[in-house]
Amino acid sequence: MEEDMDEGQTQKGCLECCIKCLGGIPYPSLIATILLYAGVALFCGCGHEALSGTVTILQNYFEVVRGPVDSLDVFTMIDIIKYVIYGIASAFFVYGILLMVEGFFTSGAIKDLYGDFKITTCGRCVSAWFIMLTYIFMLAWLGVTAFTSLPVFIYFNIWTICQNATILEGVTLCLDPRQYGIVPIGEGKTVCTGSDKFYKMCESNELDMTFHLFVCSLAGAGAAVIAMIHYLMVLSANWAYVKDACRMQKYEDTKSKEEQELHDIHSTRSKERLNAYT
Repeated sequence: MEEDMDEGQTQKGCLECCIKCLGGIPYPSLIATILLYAGVALFCGCGHEALSGTVTILQNYFEVVRGPVDSLDVFTMIDIIKYVIYGIASAFFVYGILLMVEGFFTSGAIKDLYGDFKITTCGRCVSAWFIMLTYIFMLAWLGVTAFTSLPVFIYFNIWTICQNATILEGVTLCLDPRQYGIVPIGEGKTVCTGSDKFYKMCESNELDMTFHLFVCSLAGAGAAVIAMIHYLMVLSANWAYVKDACRMQKYEDTKSKEEQELHDIHSTRSKERLNAYT
């Protein structure tokens, strides 16, 4: 009987511990972190593969040749963008972890205000710094989203021409990469309807796959923007809570100090009266 009671108390203690641990999780920060990781992964993965598909299309159907190593052509720019994607993936993986840690500490500071944990000025400065940094990153992701929409627009035009090439008979439509600044003006790399390269490109999997990969990359950049906005709301709310908690903490400290002073004065007067009576 006693063993059953001990097991019941142990299970109850484990359940209370699990509930306490789950209650300490900053769920808004967790949701924003998951959305950020999903958006960055979608943007970086799909963007990288879409750039590789763009290289294949330019080399196979537009016959664009890679220039010398020291020249800055479209292939070199694509390689640079790929390295930037690697950096974005690494940087925001670390930044998501930092924001989650900040969310845990802020939640702990609010819940354990009257315990051993005390809110410091450094903690408030860190929260303000994260708000400013997240706002800058949100603006940066807005720029990335606008930049990602350009290849989506270009590939949508190409895809539309391929879809309408069989409908508009007798009309010659050409694709010229010089219109988008991909190749120098002096190089003519046009592909017109009716040619074998045009039909091969339209029927190939590279064009369709690259177009949809850029669309997914644009969706990932948009998800990252939403995650940054969510982080801003969470950080601003935490900042307001911490600020109010600091005021409450100062009020409690001042109140306890005044009560201690009143107690000391009352004790001193009681001793003086006792001495006068004796």
